[in-house]
Amino acid sequence: MIIIMEPKATVEQINAVKRYMENKGFKIVLNHGDVMTVLAAIGDKRLIEPQSVASFEGVREVKLIQEPYKLASRESKEEDTVIEFKNGVKVGGLEKPVMMVGPCSVEKDFGWLMEVAQAAKEMGCEFLRGGAFKPRTSPYDFDGLGEKGLKYLKEAAEKTGLLVVSEVMDTTDVDMFCDYVDLIQIGARNMQNFKLLKAVGKTGKPVLLKRGPAAAIREFLLAAEHIMANDNDKVILCERGVKGFDSTFTRNTLDIAAIPIIKKYSHLPIIADPSHGTGRRYLVEPMSKAALMAGANGLMIEIHNDPDNASSDGAQSLNLTQFRETQRHLNKLIGRIDYDNKVLKAEIEKAALRC
Repeated sequence: MIIIMEPKATVEQINAVKRYMENKGFKIVLNHGDVMTVLAAIGDKRLIEPQSVASFEGVREVKLIQEPYKLASRESKEEDTVIEFKNGVKVGGLEKPVMMVGPCSVEKDFGWLMEVAQAAKEMGCEFLRGGAFKPRTSPYDFDGLGEKGLKYLKEAAEKTGLLVVSEVMDTTDVDMFCDYVDLIQIGARNMQNFKLLKAVGKTGKPVLLKRGPAAAIREFLLAAEHIMANDNDKVILCERGVKGFDSTFTRNTLDIAAIPIIKKYSHLPIIADPSHGTGRRYLVEPMSKAALMAGANGLMIEIHNDPDNASSDGAQSLNLTQFRETQRHLNKLIGRIDYDNKVLKAEIEKAALRC
């Protein structure tokens, strides 16, 4: 339920509505806009008649949200969420798209990771990504270095000024991850691991949530809702491809349409992962361009010094020469958009909402 207050509603009137709803068992999230205040009421709408709320002084309108995701919905927050990190990097809204790059798995040779991190910094990327704990289909495949891999990532990031993003797989590791990473990743296989979503929500740290390979968009947003319902609104979504019927040419089907759809119905930022989304390195650049043109707030791309001998996902990883060439093209593409032009900003925002 969304309760829209009058522009001149007083603090006392807003608090009266808030107390009433909380006494009825609802959780209230206040959004103070430039013009008016909106209360998002989360709970069982059968417990209350909307007319009883509409009769309060200062209430302009009461709207029932049909979609089950409330905190992630544009109905509860019209403006885009922008997440700011410790070094001033911002993700979301009309901020310049960010780049998250690095190897699928952090491997034993730290020098290799440093070479990747230095290339990422050189090309203007903001995040170093890498898997320390790897969910693998086969129990015999390399499953990561564990905490040692996180230490490698943090050291490489400190030497280059990059931010760290890595995937957590177990609730027991969440506190440890908070010591090493700036952005906690929930992988596709764990998108509906609700205990894990609750645990990362409680940390208050930014969370990168990947879409499951068979997840509908509504399910994807509901997974984000689990994190946000635990008082963490710093969620970045990631479209990383869904299972299609033709696995001959691609590993997954990158759902480009999901980007403008989510931007229409949710205020959360969304990035794309063309590496997992295609599984083929020659498709990474064209799908990256498509995702950016569809409105993605950033990209996650796998790069490796020697992809053909990588411990995991070598077929979808760019070598450093390919990465530099691709990144130059992407930087040029991003640079064609004047993000400092206020008139253009407004036009882009209107176009995204019209999709």
